[in-house]
Amino acid sequence: MYLHLGQDTVVRVDEIVGIFNMETSTISKTTRNYLADVQKSGKVFNVSMELPKSFVLCCDKHGKETVYISQISSATLLKRTGYMDEIANV
Repeated sequence: MYLHLGQDTVVRVDEIVGIFNMETSTISKTTRNYLADVQKSGKVFNVSMELPKSFVLCCDKHGKETVYISQISSATLLKRTGYMDEIANV
């Protein structure tokens, strides 16, 4: 299954490590440093030029990390994955 992150960007759901709220997660210095490091290494892709609301950390089967910055909220992206629906059915 794929998750639409905005504009023309989709990622495989099984490659998603985490979906993070940009406002609350960047309070941590560790998260800010991580985002700065991956930005410097060219692993960050900004999906839209609008105000960022979330970032999605992905890792492919070869261990390559990619961070996508999206204008879509983390709550909406989480709903789109269907993950919460799966938990509710357990």
